[in-house]
Amino acid sequence: MALDSSHAQMVNLIWNIADDVLRDVFVRGQYRDVILPMVVLRRLDALLEPTKAAVDAQVASDKELGLVPDEYAIADITGLSYYNTSRWTLSRIKAQAPDNNELLLNNFTEYLLGFSANVQDVLNKFEFFNKARKLADRDCLLSLIEKITDPYINLTDKPAKAPNGLMLPAVSNFDMGTIFEELLRRFNEENNEDAGEHFTPRDVIHLLAQIVFDPVIDNLPPVVQIYDPACGSGGMLTEATEYLVSKGVDRNAIEIAGTEINPETYAICKSDLIIKSVNPDGIYCGNTITDNHFSYRSFGYMITNPPYGKSWKEHKKFIYHEKELTDERFRKTLTLFDGTEKQIDCCPRTSDGQLLFILEMIDRMKPLDVQPQGTRIASIHNGSSLFTGDAGQAESNIRRFLVENDLVEAIIQLPNNIFYNTGISTYCWILTNLKEARRRGKIQLIDASQAFDKLRKNQGDRNCTIENYRSDIYDVYHHFIECEAEDCAPISSKIFNGDEFRYNSVTIERPLRLRAQFSPQAIEDMLFDPKLTEITRWLYSTYGEKVFADLSADTQDIREYLQDQEIKITDKNFKKLIDPETWKQRR
Repeated sequence: MALDSSHAQMVNLIWNIADDVLRDVFVRGQYRDVILPMVVLRRLDALLEPTKAAVDAQVASDKELGLVPDEYAIADITGLSYYNTSRWTLSRIKAQAPDNNELLLNNFTEYLLGFSANVQDVLNKFEFFNKARKLADRDCLLSLIEKITDPYINLTDKPAKAPNGLMLPAVSNFDMGTIFEELLRRFNEENNEDAGEHFTPRDVIHLLAQIVFDPVIDNLPPVVQIYDPACGSGGMLTEATEYLVSKGVDRNAIEIAGTEINPETYAICKSDLIIKSVNPDGIYCGNTITDNHFSYRSFGYMITNPPYGKSWKEHKKFIYHEKELTDERFRKTLTLFDGTEKQIDCCPRTSDGQLLFILEMIDRMKPLDVQPQGTRIASIHNGSSLFTGDAGQAESNIRRFLVENDLVEAIIQLPNNIFYNTGISTYCWILTNLKEARRRGKIQLIDASQAFDKLRKNQGDRNCTIENYRSDIYDVYHHFIECEAEDCAPISSKIFNGDEFRYNSVTIERPLRLRAQFSPQAIEDMLFDPKLTEITRWLYSTYGEKVFADLSADTQDIREYLQDQEIKITDKNFKKLIDPETWKQRR
């Protein structure tokens, strides 16, 4: 994520606002959820400013007619996916700021409520209305507005002159997204949060985008639909979009969709899309495992980095009813040994739900009669998806379904420490429902674990990059070749028949082996309790056949004998000792 000097300076100015204004008002961990929404508001405010007069006129005209402002007409005026129907801009709020904080808050709240629903959704997920109230109560709201509209911070898409006479460059949508993500990265580091909670490294996304799109770049459908069921801050979707645009695909021909479970991360994702002028309507805040929000849709291209090693125990109850799986996404048809087919529950163990995301994407594949170009998927996983589960268990059944339906093109091992928040081995699965003829029935395994350059400075757990080897990795995949790693190209590849990955777990049952010995002594010993051999021998030698009838009259004598011999025995064992039925069973 490279910033030029002017944009780096802008990031520093915005970054300093937090300490200047928010200190002693919010804890440091909450700075992000105040500054990021304000950056979004300032950017939207700046882009809406050229059409503000026309929007005000449209709103006034609708009100004169007693109508609710026509949002479609207003959207046409702005030419953007958002708008604001209030009379306020941040500059107007600052210029007309009253001395009363309550009035200032009312003006600011009216401004926020004037935004279109998609922007208000972001503000609600950030809980920004509550934070605005707190800022006003602590006499900091006006200061924050003044700082974010500082003339030295140009968040418009046109060059501007600073008070010192120097020109400030325009900020494109792409630049704005880069600035936003740099701020997010800094806040996460400041809070000691894992960058990987929000970011997949860009070099990894570029590799995935290249593998997914390049083989079919000359045969894409009229509308390219991209889906990420664990979209985080939206990096996969936006970078995949930019990759396609760089290949000449019309930005308007790309639709994106995704699901994110964390409200704040969802708000960050949607904010990032909005300030990049990407339509955010396809982003959904919810749980991919339990919600099945996109059950009515299918997608031609999917790229994701789902959470791994994360428990889904609390979510399981939402897709089961009395131990019966109710969600058809996670039930697959497998052929049994007798040739019959059976629907099988394929939910993996609750300690790790990453394979559920593969099943979700398989369910979202476009059928070939809808998209003849086929559906292509790239999904990153740790080793658990490859190795957990014996034959017949859910994880193994998922892999079996993928292999038997010839959906796996390749699996690529990436270098360790390529991600921000983990140093473990990770693997990229490439799936499709339309393989080339040469790939049918085969799976390519690529080891790119040594194809990396070291970073000069670690970024969390991330200490390397694959950017300089990305083309080499793609070439090995694209040309479908077997090769051994060399110093100049440390990548190896093997190609296997799909059947080589199929196996069964067979239990070998051994005949029961018993040892029997017959002798007068062995037969005699069966009469006596093996745990109380000496006592039961004494009883039988003393009372003879009476042990099979009744020893209750001799209880006192027996207890005295045990006491004399210093033999301690519980009441339970004593009852068993003189019980005639027990003696009969042994006889």
